[in-house]
Amino acid sequence: MSQSVAPAVDQPQLFGHPRGLATLFLTEVGERFTYYGMRAILILFMVDTLAKGGLGLDDRTANAVYGLYQASTYLLSLLGGWIADRLVGQQRAVFAGGVLIVLGNAMLTLVQPTVFFSGLTVIVLGVGLLKPNVSAVVAQLYPEGGARRDAGFSIFYMGINLGALVGSWLVPVVAAAYGWSAGFALPAIGMALGLVQFRLTRHYLGGAGATAPGRRASWWPVVVFLALVGTLALIALAGKIKLDPVAISAGANWIKIALVAGYFA
Repeated sequence: MSQSVAPAVDQPQLFGHPRGLATLFLTEVGERFTYYGMRAILILFMVDTLAKGGLGLDDRTANAVYGLYQASTYLLSLLGGWIADRLVGQQRAVFAGGVLIVLGNAMLTLVQPTVFFSGLTVIVLGVGLLKPNVSAVVAQLYPEGGARRDAGFSIFYMGINLGALVGSWLVPVVAAAYGWSAGFALPAIGMALGLVQFRLTRHYLGGAGATAPGRRASWWPVVVFLALVGTLALIALAGKIKLDPVAISAGANWIKIALVAGYFA
């Protein structure tokens, strides 16, 4: 991924590191809290009975949905990185991704099957935008490279672990005590808080990730992709086709290989 050079010397410092690192640290804490917290209750919700507010899916189908969700967040990072590098810049991609993650998790709180799977799709798109680009901005805070950048990434990765640890523990506790809607609401709140502090302290990032560093590209690939996803979702919601997560999961490896090959080509 291409990187623009940010003037680190003139940036405010905090404990020997650019002040912007704290902005990205807290953003990543919120995103990983949301991601791992929701993931901790995802299968449990899907296999829970309808009488208890779950989806009533069998174990095999629930695991297939879970696997597709996990894989898609990584696969969509390719598109998210391309959008940032060619269209909007990393900072805008991080913010837009956070908004989608909040919206997707808010949709999950309704605990209705059609809205639930749409919410998962929105979350996947959001993670694909945010996850690769927030790390890219960290690198751009240290244009000089070296041991200082390594130390900065070590601090940043502590944020990943902190958010994952707290989310994986707290969200299931809240879901068990107050129900599935509350369990899904907490991750939405976590990402919203991370997003608010990102917006308020974004100026500390300076020029790091503010503009697209690569050759300007067209929005058409993104528009076509979203149109395909939206059309498929509408057809599925209308009951015209029945999507089988188990069958999709079985062929997903070949689909991913083809998509990755096409991306790099």
